[in-house]
Amino acid sequence: MNTQQTSFQTVLDSLLDPNKDFPRRYLPLFSDIGNPELKNVQEIWHRVDQSRKLTLLDGLKTLADNDTLVNFDEFARPLLNDPDAHVRVHALRLLMESDDVKLFPIYLDLLKNDVDPNVRAEAAITLGNLVAKGELEEISEDTYSQVLAGLLESACGADSTRIRRHALESLGYSSQPEVVKLIESALQRTDSEWQASALIAIGRSADERWEDEVLRGLIDESDLIRKAAVEAAGMLSLKSARLVLLRMLAEGEEDEEITDAAIWSLSQIGGEDVRTFLEALLDQTEEDDEQVEFLEEALDNLSFTEDLDRFELMAIDPEDLTDLDEVDELEEDEEETEDK
Repeated sequence: MNTQQTSFQTVLDSLLDPNKDFPRRYLPLFSDIGNPELKNVQEIWHRVDQSRKLTLLDGLKTLADNDTLVNFDEFARPLLNDPDAHVRVHALRLLMESDDVKLFPIYLDLLKNDVDPNVRAEAAITLGNLVAKGELEEISEDTYSQVLAGLLESACGADSTRIRRHALESLGYSSQPEVVKLIESALQRTDSEWQASALIAIGRSADERWEDEVLRGLIDESDLIRKAAVEAAGMLSLKSARLVLLRMLAEGEEDEEITDAAIWSLSQIGGEDVRTFLEALLDQTEEDDEQVEFLEEALDNLSFTEDLDRFELMAIDPEDLTDLDEVDELEEDEEETEDK
């Protein structure tokens, strides 16, 4: 008998055994799963305990987040039609980074028609990946137009607030004028969740027009708004946010999620004192292995940011500097004329 088949039969047996923990060493076997193995899983799937299914799917997502070499698309794709809404949600999460644009009609259908609001909300989140690809012209204009139309309909529709907010967040990647209006409208609401969603969309917009809104969010009383603003500041690489973020950390921000977000955003912004500050934090965190690893990743990302900044400086054309000097001279002449 084939060794791989024998090995996978052991995996199937473990899935059906609720009395023992499912071995994590089996998780990679679901990556790029072959047709025979996939068929075998599907044949016994209805017999697998629900908690077992969700444990498996959670494990696969964690592995995918930490290992870029694994791919669970083949396994997750059929689960979009699973009768269990929890499984459909987990399947969407596994497919978040999928490059298969053929799945977008299924996502749109789930967003519009799934009976479970959690699935509709997750579909709205998943479609954000396609909006980002559309802005980068990595998918066809027709596909992109349909994705935008579906999300705009959802964001402006009568569905639950949570679904509409997630639709707005996904639309943040888009440069369409309608999205700007939706963000402005959300910012004007008194609801902190809507304001946070607007800031999440702003972070994805690559548009510094929102700088003042982000800076205001950094000092908001709401943890939800503050966290979204911190993340937006990093994604937009707002230099004006650097001192606020450094002060936030120096004064001992109480919310751990906001603290971590501030550290990562500083690694995206870079600039004066950031490396010194993060290295000092690392020296103070020797006994927390998980935090040490996070800070080391932030410092690696800061190195990338610094290299990118140096590259951009090197790419400046000397003639552009001459042009800037000429502009300064013209402005000085205009000021002298006005004084006269």
